[in-house]
Amino acid sequence: MSRVCFFTGKRTTAGRSIARRGKAKYLGGVGRKVTGITKRKFKPNIQKVRAVVNGKVCRIKVSAKAIRMGLVEKPPKRNYKPAETAAG
Repeated sequence: MSRVCFFTGKRTTAGRSIARRGKAKYLGGVGRKVTGITKRKFKPNIQKVRAVVNGKVCRIKVSAKAIRMGLVEKPPKRNYKPAETAAG
């Protein structure tokens, strides 16, 4: 199952992590040097949520930003009461 938001289409993206060492010039050093570049992933904050989609309640994967924006319509609360027993 992929990590993709149902509403915004946010997905995992690739990037780089840059490792540096040294002291900055404005602090009196000779400058910061790049010592390595490695690949990394930026993952969106995806949550599984029960939501109403096309009139039906189903579980969808949604980003936290979509939830905060109000794009997710939550299903109504059930008011379930157990049946009363006749023998008392």
